[in-house]
Amino acid sequence: MLNLQLKSLFKLMLFLSLSANNTYAAGSKSKKESKNERTKNSLGIQFEVHEEVLDNGLKVLVVENKKTPVFSFYSYYQVGSKFELAGATGSSHLLEHMMFKGAKKYGENVFDKIVSGNGGQNNAYTTNDLTVYYEMLPSEHFEKIADVEADRMQNLLLETSSFEKERYVVLEERKLRYENSDRGKLYLNMMKEMFVGTPYGSSVIGEVEDLKTISREKVLDYFKKFYAPNNAVVLVVGDLEHEDVFRIMRKKFGKIKKNPDLEKQKREIIAKKGFDWKVKLPREVKLKGTSPTPTFFLAFKGVKIGERDGFALDLLSSVLGDGESSFLNREFVISKKPELSSIYAANMTIQESGVFFIGGKLLEGVKLEKVHKDLKKSLAKACDSALSERAVQKVKNQYLYSLMANLDTNSGIAEFLGNREVYYGDYNFYKKEMEVYDSIGLDELKATCEKYIKNQPALLLSIWKEN
Repeated sequence: MLNLQLKSLFKLMLFLSLSANNTYAAGSKSKKESKNERTKNSLGIQFEVHEEVLDNGLKVLVVENKKTPVFSFYSYYQVGSKFELAGATGSSHLLEHMMFKGAKKYGENVFDKIVSGNGGQNNAYTTNDLTVYYEMLPSEHFEKIADVEADRMQNLLLETSSFEKERYVVLEERKLRYENSDRGKLYLNMMKEMFVGTPYGSSVIGEVEDLKTISREKVLDYFKKFYAPNNAVVLVVGDLEHEDVFRIMRKKFGKIKKNPDLEKQKREIIAKKGFDWKVKLPREVKLKGTSPTPTFFLAFKGVKIGERDGFALDLLSSVLGDGESSFLNREFVISKKPELSSIYAANMTIQESGVFFIGGKLLEGVKLEKVHKDLKKSLAKACDSALSERAVQKVKNQYLYSLMANLDTNSGIAEFLGNREVYYGDYNFYKKEMEVYDSIGLDELKATCEKYIKNQPALLLSIWKEN
């Protein structure tokens, strides 16, 4: 359990951010299968989530929030780059672009005009595991947005001219984000090296040769397979009655055909590709860049999302490298003999694997070999003795504060629940999540550090103009 001081803090924050009729809502399924669940955890976070699963498998979660007359509409498609076949990398991300380029009822650019013309915002993103689309608008436009989303779920056009334009746009995006960015290039190569021989080794944005040659027909087949209602979860949060939302969702989405072979197809792809570690460590990779001093990543094998060690690694990354008072910042940036201008640590957990990495930028005149040697010593010291109860409690407080701070907007609530629904299979998982974080003590954190970091083989990547 959290200490009393922390409990009081978050109850106060909860009251300030969720007051004014904000008991948020949990679960309904179709008319045949529905539920309405009020969920609450020890911090006092309370959602009333109305859940409905349509006959075609589309899951809809609704949270009523009467603070302001607006709503957020989040569509989670459970498909990302890990499902892409050889020669077709980038399909998920290219589809994300094409979803804004017209469907049968609403043509090219009409969707954006509907959203912006009614004072709304919209965007999308693609990851290794998911593709997510979202809109925020005044509440009176909900039915129109539902109609547009249903249209592009079942009737996406992928017109040849638009497809070729977006192919070029994505190639330019790749150049900007990765090929012309030292940090982007470093990240791309970390994923490539750590997850070699697995789907996570390919970039989400797509490999250049695949982006140049992938056909419209292949992407359309990919769309038909994965953009099915039984592969999606919709979150609606805002000033709407859940009964009205379900009625409209049944009307707009209810007749869209599901993919009856979806789960079998996904299992076959995952089994065929495999996610077992194939990287040989230790290993060093030097990349040519533009920076006058080296930037580096030191990457270790991590764990997939949902494992207890992953939660411990989350806390460890914060203790080691989050903020000015973090252990590594004190050791390498604000020490009497600084070696780096910046340093941070991150734990990346994804559905089938994970990576823990430390990133930093060297001061002028400092040698990477010395930094690497000193970093290994400091990490060993951290695992042995440098971590403290106070530091562990501090990062728990910081984590919970950041979590709570995101719950004062419709979009924050939608993402909070949506991520837990698609990654853990249960939007209520946050209750267990908080309990797990709070139960991890200093001894367990040191043991985790010993298991995954101390003297463990790692990948060292560096990039600068002299490589």
